[in-house]
Amino acid sequence: MFRYLAALIWPVGMAIILGAAFLASRASRVIHLTNAGRETGYPDDAAVNPNPNRAAGRHHSRRAASGSSSAEGIAGSAVLVVVAVAGAVATFGLICLLGLLVVHQGPAIDKPVFHWINNHQVHAVAAAMNRLTKIGDTWTVWGAAAAAAVCIAVASRDRRWLAPVCLISLIVVDHYTTLALRHVFHRVGPPTSPLGTYPSGGCDRVIVFYGLIAYLLWREFSGKRSTAIWAAAAVAALGFNEAFSRVYLSKHWLTDALSGLIYGVLLLAGYVLAIRAASRAAPARADSPQPAVPVGMSAARGKRPPAGPTGLVT
Repeated sequence: MFRYLAALIWPVGMAIILGAAFLASRASRVIHLTNAGRETGYPDDAAVNPNPNRAAGRHHSRRAASGSSSAEGIAGSAVLVVVAVAGAVATFGLICLLGLLVVHQGPAIDKPVFHWINNHQVHAVAAAMNRLTKIGDTWTVWGAAAAAAVCIAVASRDRRWLAPVCLISLIVVDHYTTLALRHVFHRVGPPTSPLGTYPSGGCDRVIVFYGLIAYLLWREFSGKRSTAIWAAAAVAALGFNEAFSRVYLSKHWLTDALSGLIYGVLLLAGYVLAIRAASRAAPARADSPQPAVPVGMSAARGKRPPAGPTGLVT
């Protein structure tokens, strides 16, 4: 009976993440409808969408994107890389501080968890986790990043350089920041695996790479708050799956896996800030598709425009 308790952590954790996303999405929709009703007088989604990309995706056929000029692309790429590297340096410092705590206090938590899971491991669950954990492997993640960079660049309406520069630079930044951490912390992993180093690279990669891909897709094609909630939940579920599988298979100490998740979140936050800074340095072209305005409504607040001399709406 007790041997299945460890295996039940995975479905319970997934249910909690998805349930929280469902509740947050419902709450976000209620708030959106309330605000829309107050501004427009309509109790539904008749309010004008303030996001140009989202409205363009709904109301405009895709036009051939001319893209940013070479100078704008170079300037934006430079700003993105500089801010991302600065974020990686800050992340390195914070993870080093966390590492001091993990190395000295972590064994008091890690060893009891390791022995308990090892004594209650289920063969069928371990076989499933052995497949699921591969989603965080280096070449799997890098392949997903390369494919996403090409697809997003081709489908983008503007700033086609953004996704390739983000994801390619992330491969380099994440790789060398992790190597630097490994040189600082020579922590020995669990006795059943030589992969247990600080922090967990698999957990880090799942959060930062899939999180950045999700953010780029949301930014380019959606912009909805509810979509952002579900995208964040999907990334959180992948991160939880990776952390659980690595610990369940005794490939990492528990504190190494948790530190890897924190490491990935910090790197992802740095790249989100870098994307915003690069977008301000290389603004969208004036000929980019503009949001469509619902018929009979003003673009400013969703109110009907004033009537003309003949009494007709202008």
